[in-house]
Amino acid sequence: MRLLILFLVFLLPLPVVANELRPFTSDGCSSFPDGPPSEPDKWRNCCFEHDKAYWLGGTRKERSLADQELKVCIAQVENKVLAGVMWAGVRAGGSPWWPTKFRWSYGWPYTRGYQAVTDEERSLAKEMLKNIGKNK
Repeated sequence: MRLLILFLVFLLPLPVVANELRPFTSDGCSSFPDGPPSEPDKWRNCCFEHDKAYWLGGTRKERSLADQELKVCIAQVENKVLAGVMWAGVRAGGSPWWPTKFRWSYGWPYTRGYQAVTDEERSLAKEMLKNIGKNK
């Protein structure tokens, strides 16, 4: 019974209201270089765009799509091998259940999980992102 209570308290997503979305942040490619030493920001923009998706979060399918888009971007900017390595890294380390600053739906409280984004939340996010432009 205790295990069931712990599961319900810590693992099930709780409802979240739109105004709990924290301002967007990006650390580039998180625990990975943003580019090779000769071009230190070479694929940073790929990661910046990926961070926008991870910040807002959403469903499992949306996460999978965001990770695939990162893979395509890295392959275009650098190569398919690096793209595959980075894709594997975000698939393993980007779960919304990891208590990290780069998890899926990191703009929301930790308990958000794979909750779908409402139209109201998406509008709020769009307004918040207007102010960031391409500043990284």
